[in-house]
Amino acid sequence: MLNPDNARIGIIGLGYVGLPLAVEFSKKYPTIGFDLKARRVDELRRHIDATREVTPEELRQAGSLQYSCDINELLDCTVFIVAVPTPIDRNKQPDFTPLVKASAAVATILKKDDVVVYESTVYPGATEEVCVPILERDSGLKFNQDFFVGYSPERINPGDHQHRLPTIVKITSGSTPWVANFVDTLYGQVITAGTFKASSIRVAEAAKVIENTQRDVNIALINELALIFNRLGIDTQEVLQAAGTKWNFLPFRPGLVGGHCIGVDPYYLTHKAQEMGYHPEMILAGRRLNDNMGRYIASETVKLMLKRRIHVADAHLLILGLTFKENCPDLRNTRVIDIIEELATFGAKIEIYDPWVNRDEASQLYGVTVIEQLPRQRYDAVILAVAHREFTQFTAEELRALCRDNAVIYDVKHVLPKKIVAGSL
Repeated sequence: MLNPDNARIGIIGLGYVGLPLAVEFSKKYPTIGFDLKARRVDELRRHIDATREVTPEELRQAGSLQYSCDINELLDCTVFIVAVPTPIDRNKQPDFTPLVKASAAVATILKKDDVVVYESTVYPGATEEVCVPILERDSGLKFNQDFFVGYSPERINPGDHQHRLPTIVKITSGSTPWVANFVDTLYGQVITAGTFKASSIRVAEAAKVIENTQRDVNIALINELALIFNRLGIDTQEVLQAAGTKWNFLPFRPGLVGGHCIGVDPYYLTHKAQEMGYHPEMILAGRRLNDNMGRYIASETVKLMLKRRIHVADAHLLILGLTFKENCPDLRNTRVIDIIEELATFGAKIEIYDPWVNRDEASQLYGVTVIEQLPRQRYDAVILAVAHREFTQFTAEELRALCRDNAVIYDVKHVLPKKIVAGSL
């Protein structure tokens, strides 16, 4: 059987999850990271991380870490950690394509006694129902006899440089008691916050998927309260500040819910629930409400413009921020696009400014153009959609300088000077 002390680590997928893993494991074990994108591998070799999760200095210090686009270069690895996205399709059903392809790639180099650990978020049972059969089929090896599987769900929070991989407790699990101990010991070498060994892979999968489902439902509640308070003419933030003085009040805030976790993971759980004959009520209701917030923000902005007798058709609107969250370049599943698409139906001329994004990626993913500089006295309305640090530092005078007289400023994130804001969640 494999000894944790002699492990050689192969990381499949070098995104927000895989790269920090590769960097940490390389401090203890021979490690090689694999990614399909040749450009990504080339940049990492030059100590450049486009996700901004790992600094150039950290990459330079991980001198023993190797990178490759050739899966065969991982042939000597004994532990394969799969950290690829698990998105949803247009019908909001789980899309296992990246996970299936990663499993098939690993299977081509899988050897006797190797361990495959999955970090991707899935519904309970998916690792053993979807991934293991591919590993068996394409490797010719027998599960739990020739090779073994573990599951340790990722808990990376993009853009958060306070809660880093080593300082977040890690859930671990394995397909046999021995493998569970092996995986737990392995991660224990790099996770300073400690590990939590779950009793089974299915328990670990379920624990991960409900983390984000819980947040999604809680945010949906606050979003609904914001809709109610708006009709009552009450400032939602003031209500939340007052309620927050109670020791057990949860500090959630209204807003857009996008990204590749909170806005996606609940659909994995609801898919499995429906497959088992149960129709989730609360989870799907929360999802519908959160998915409609972009259109609500757009309609509220239009109403404010009309009250000021601003003709919406052909008006110039500025959207500040396109990423799914602040201080992060990730555009995946950003719900800011919902605001843009809804405003476009009114015939408005929309410009987007976001210093964090790759302009080519924004064009490819959403067909939008991100401007490079902010012109003065141009806009009839400004919507702050993402609280990048560059935007939270705007003064009232700087914002007014962007706008025409009588312009509407809508603050989704409650970070702008209140005296110039016409509307907010």
